[in-house]
Amino acid sequence: MYFDPSCLLAQAIGSREFIDKVARTPLSEIFYLSLALTILRLAAYPILAKTEIHKRGFIYKIAKFLNEFFDAVIYAGVFVFMLIRPFALQAFVIPSGSMWPTLYVNDLIVLNKAVYRFSKPKVGDIVVFRPPVEALQASQLYEDGQPKVDYIKRCVGVPGDVVELREGVLYRNGKEVEEPHKNLTDCPDRRGCENNYVTLTPEQIAERTRASFKLVKRGDKIIPFNYTEFDANAAIPMSKSWSEGPAYAVAGAYVIPDVEEAKRLKDSPAEKLPTGYYLFMGDNRNYSFDGRGWGIVPESEIVGRAEAIWFPLSRIRLTK
Repeated sequence: MYFDPSCLLAQAIGSREFIDKVARTPLSEIFYLSLALTILRLAAYPILAKTEIHKRGFIYKIAKFLNEFFDAVIYAGVFVFMLIRPFALQAFVIPSGSMWPTLYVNDLIVLNKAVYRFSKPKVGDIVVFRPPVEALQASQLYEDGQPKVDYIKRCVGVPGDVVELREGVLYRNGKEVEEPHKNLTDCPDRRGCENNYVTLTPEQIAERTRASFKLVKRGDKIIPFNYTEFDANAAIPMSKSWSEGPAYAVAGAYVIPDVEEAKRLKDSPAEKLPTGYYLFMGDNRNYSFDGRGWGIVPESEIVGRAEAIWFPLSRIRLTK
């Protein structure tokens, strides 16, 4: 008998997608399901209670089983989806390689939604949040313009911080920051890397175009600003070599076609993060579309902090 390991992989990925879909079930659907099951239980209870003992045959046993099962589903729905998920814990599946190798694609993590009710996000936290609309494509938005997806990145700046990248090196409040989790990679398979990233050597990194970044004031907004020796916030950024790809990525809303304006902003000072706003970047720095491209995130859009990987079993560990 031939065993195809790809079938097992497909089943595992399907299970992750199912768990993630269930975890995201809207509260309105849980409420209506619980209400419908409650009505069925209330309708069935008098019949079950009045059925005489000598008439309690196979049909009665099935009806009693379903009644008790519906009861369990109702309590589970109320407890998990209306108490635990909104206020405490939630499962979350990693959708991309932007945090590799800290988090792998399809890792299932435990998300702590209670921690930021009593504290503020800190630099170094791995945070799940609703991204700004500038970060998303139309297919990732509901009809009312709200995001369908959540992002997960590492916090690199909190309110009051001045965060910059100078040729790829992170500075916070003027001081260079050690980033033990940062990784620069290549993806040999351009059709899709999944978890098959290859870490670049110091020699390869030195040969690449290293972009700089800061937050700048443009009109009445604070926007992300990326620049190299070639251009700044360009729609198609240039690099030393076509083979390395664009030196940075910026959301369409922040592309600056006016060269003179770009030069002026390049010479302007870096702005502090405003009160109530945070900056996030992926650990897999050159394969992450993050705050460098679409800016800062208000505290109101933060969902919670990643605490641990719980599936697959070989990946069980605390996240840090």
